[in-house]
Amino acid sequence: MEMTRRQFALSLAAASSLPSSLFAPTSPVGVPRGVIPGRVTWAHDPTAVSWDGTGSWWLDANNNQPAIDRMISRSLCGLTNQKSDAHAWSAVFRYFNRTHGRGNVGYKSGEKVAIKANLNNTVDHGTIDRLNSSPHLLLSLVRQLTGPARVPPSSITVFDSSRFIPSNLYDKIHGQFPGVVFVDHIGGDGRIKAEFKADGIPFSIPTRNATGLDTTVVDAAYLIDAALLKGHVSSGVTLCAKNLFGATSIHTDWHKNAHDGFPHHRDGSPSYSAFVDFLGHKDLGEKTMLFVIDGLYGSDDADDPPKLKWKMPPFNDAWPSSIFMSQDPVAIDSVGFDFLTSEWPHLVDIVNADNYLREAALANDPPSKTFYNPQRDGVRCRSLGVFEHWNNGTDKRYARSAGGKEGIDLHMVS
Repeated sequence: MEMTRRQFALSLAAASSLPSSLFAPTSPVGVPRGVIPGRVTWAHDPTAVSWDGTGSWWLDANNNQPAIDRMISRSLCGLTNQKSDAHAWSAVFRYFNRTHGRGNVGYKSGEKVAIKANLNNTVDHGTIDRLNSSPHLLLSLVRQLTGPARVPPSSITVFDSSRFIPSNLYDKIHGQFPGVVFVDHIGGDGRIKAEFKADGIPFSIPTRNATGLDTTVVDAAYLIDAALLKGHVSSGVTLCAKNLFGATSIHTDWHKNAHDGFPHHRDGSPSYSAFVDFLGHKDLGEKTMLFVIDGLYGSDDADDPPKLKWKMPPFNDAWPSSIFMSQDPVAIDSVGFDFLTSEWPHLVDIVNADNYLREAALANDPPSKTFYNPQRDGVRCRSLGVFEHWNNGTDKRYARSAGGKEGIDLHMVS
């Protein structure tokens, strides 16, 4: 019988336990990004989700849509220091365009915005109870884009190039916004089948990884990377950087895909990371104007439905009911990493799993000495954001949020 991913993960887990201090506080490295440099917003509302383990976690009865809408709104305003959603979106678009050589301009009608969901656990267009992107959170993002951001529904694409748009997500958004486009691996049932630009991401080093890029990301003017708060075999965690893997021409059966540059050296030595190539590519991380981590439920592994409530404060044996948002991909993954490893220090393959964060923050001169050049155009990646570990899982304090001039600013908004 073929092993499941969970069984495969457990087979790789070390027999010895890891100390809770595995990831000690670190000084910040890298160049912070964002309207407020290095800012990561954290919205926490215990009323957002209420699943008691019976039925399905994604049902309307278990998800408070108005609360989730408020969390997204407050996150956007907190991220940009603006008092209205419309002004927040203007700041997001203007910052992105200004820092990408497009001038100090906002959104222009006709420009395409693509939302990369994390639907890694889907198997077809039917609904599945394993943890995937929250339909309610993605609906909130679409509401924001079509409302305060003034993006026409027909210019918005929700996609996962390597998986399937399940009915609970499709119906939730399509019912309110029939003009929104949906792209997945097979198409049909109102979805469009992904097409791929050959050799769209050749990677910085020779690799067996799939190199095609979904034309959805190639043609989009802006991306939103909507990731999940989860552990994962081999890489230790799956957050915003790894979520971009799903925009490449990989097979829907994970067993058939190469994962070169995903495992890190367990001995603590630096190594090349494919995740840095994803973040540094012009049509992936460098085209992403907003990074979001769905922490409404969270999980210690990649495969199962939510099953473990969170012990750390302020959750105190409840679902985390949280949403994280940033314009800095390294900062937001650093925060997600610290939440996951403080709650579950024994995650599979977690030793040295922060290697990719350090490599990304220092992509211009990384510890591994890799020449990060994901387009193979001879241009070295710049620093892709700022990395540090917080002081501890109780205080959750980073350098900038503690009053320093460098590092991450973890900003609680609700």
